[in-house]
Amino acid sequence: MQIKINETLRSYIEPLTQAEYTALEQSILQEGCRDALVLWQDVLVDGHNRYQICQQHGIPFKVTENTSFRNLEDVKLWMIDNNLGRRSISDYQRGVLALRKKEIMAARAAELVAQAAAEDAAIAPPEGDAGKRVPAMPLTSREDIARAARLSSATIGQIEKIQKTATPELVEAVRSGTISINAAATVASLPEAEQLAAVAGGKKELQKAAKEVRELRAAARPAKEPKEGREAAATSGEGGYGRPATEVDELRAENAVLREKNAALREEITALQKRLSELMGAS
Repeated sequence: MQIKINETLRSYIEPLTQAEYTALEQSILQEGCRDALVLWQDVLVDGHNRYQICQQHGIPFKVTENTSFRNLEDVKLWMIDNNLGRRSISDYQRGVLALRKKEIMAARAAELVAQAAAEDAAIAPPEGDAGKRVPAMPLTSREDIARAARLSSATIGQIEKIQKTATPELVEAVRSGTISINAAATVASLPEAEQLAAVAGGKKELQKAAKEVRELRAAARPAKEPKEGREAAATSGEGGYGRPATEVDELRAENAVLREKNAALREEITALQKRLSELMGAS
């Protein structure tokens, strides 16, 4: 079989870093290609890097065809779910994939709504809305997306902002781990030229830019009455524990994000336990 490469599918998932590709290559050279490549008819769906390495070194490989795919959107959804199930991808990649899944599912739901409306119009009187069938809209809320990605809703919101307003250079800095999602979302609020300058300056300059944005936001907020026991910290410009107020705010924000992520994981565990109990009861 002549395997075909669809460039849209090849570039749909974040590419491996050079270090990851080298590690995969060494593994295949030593142990062979253990996992079968997944095909949609004769189009390669999963295993582009393994295929390239095997072709380059003349290493044999196995293939398996997934016959459940009806169209390109089915393939993309499978690729998204397959990669969301992997532990090796970053939080940013998880968020991007979950948002892509939302777009596909929302488009499908909209098509179903239009189809149901057309069928209802053909068989029901035009007046009134009684009996209309409106399919549920999947992944409509930020919480649904966060649950699919096993992230907090706050992190999903930050990733959405990065996708909308960050320059490609800033996005690459997040992907490479040079800057955190939280800090990148803050820097993404700056004009394009300032984003580029921050990225060009490296990690320290990016952190400095994020800090300056947070300080400006803090200064723009209405002043609050200091709570009892914090007057000394407020007058000294500290946020408690001997740290600057902006650093404390950042730590609190990160703590909130981690708490939300933990809550999302707990919900997922509860759902899995319930499903397991149902399966065991049915067997």
